[in-house]
Amino acid sequence: MAVVVTGGAGHIGANFVRALLARGVPTRALIHEDRRAIEGLDVDVVAGDVRNKESLLAAFAGAEVVYHLAADISLLESEWSLLEAVNVTGVRNVVEACLSCGVRRLVNFSSIHAMMQEPMDIPVDESRSLVNSGRCPPYDRSKAAGERAVHEGIERGLDAIIISPTAVVGPHDYRPSHFGEALLSLANRKLPALVAGGFDWVDVRDVVEGAMRAEERAPTGAKYLLSGLWVSLGDLANLVGKITGVPVPGFVCPMGLARFGAPFVTVYDRLAGKRPLYTSVSLRALRSNKNISHEKATLELGYSPRPFQETIVDTLRWFEKTGKLTKSLKLESIESL
Repeated sequence: MAVVVTGGAGHIGANFVRALLARGVPTRALIHEDRRAIEGLDVDVVAGDVRNKESLLAAFAGAEVVYHLAADISLLESEWSLLEAVNVTGVRNVVEACLSCGVRRLVNFSSIHAMMQEPMDIPVDESRSLVNSGRCPPYDRSKAAGERAVHEGIERGLDAIIISPTAVVGPHDYRPSHFGEALLSLANRKLPALVAGGFDWVDVRDVVEGAMRAEERAPTGAKYLLSGLWVSLGDLANLVGKITGVPVPGFVCPMGLARFGAPFVTVYDRLAGKRPLYTSVSLRALRSNKNISHEKATLELGYSPRPFQETIVDTLRWFEKTGKLTKSLKLESIESL
């Protein structure tokens, strides 16, 4: 029986499909539009849309496991309608299709952003409440609502578990992701300044491995935070500088000034036809809780995220291989890290 990956051509999906194929698992990828990430792979590709339940029924027919990765990620306050359609109604459709098709297990991907960050002086773990305030960013609210939809399915007899990664970075980032785009901006010297703050970064390959172990071992209803290491944008820029030889941006914008200017930068980027990276939503994420615990995943799944610098080196090497870097990496510097 096949394993289905929704969002199979996304960043996590592209790595997931490769990991499943490496294990010899018959794999079916649900693709909405862009297929670049899985071209040439021995995978059964099914066109579909999580907003269309009929397409899910066709994709899930005969499937044993569904990894639900398809989602819309937005750093804007103005896209609730799309986020609700994909991240909330889409999850409900996935749940219904799994129940209708007799899927043995659903592994639903949520996000650290679905969880309350406060209190900031206490580590975030799986017991932390989901966000429930209209003052939270639309993406955060949509992922929390998606989790609730999965739990409703569990109450109806669905065997499902939830995976919540932090800021995912790594190779096979074809589009690229928001985090991949920020990394490329640093490496290609297109980021004139930094902002005070940082993220908990996790390697996409570690997320894939952790999720596959959870599918094999976790009890119904279990949830796992798959985190890595909190690193400031300044330290990330310094590491990228060592690897590439590109000078580190000299100005670090105070958070207060960045928050004041974010609406203007967002409008400018949208008028210029660029995807905004520095928005009020992304700046809020930069101020999130720095301590995200993966203790549960480590104890129950043997989860162990790799060193951060290994992730960045491998990601930049992949970007170089695919022609996304404007200059070659300093390989001698990489070996000395």
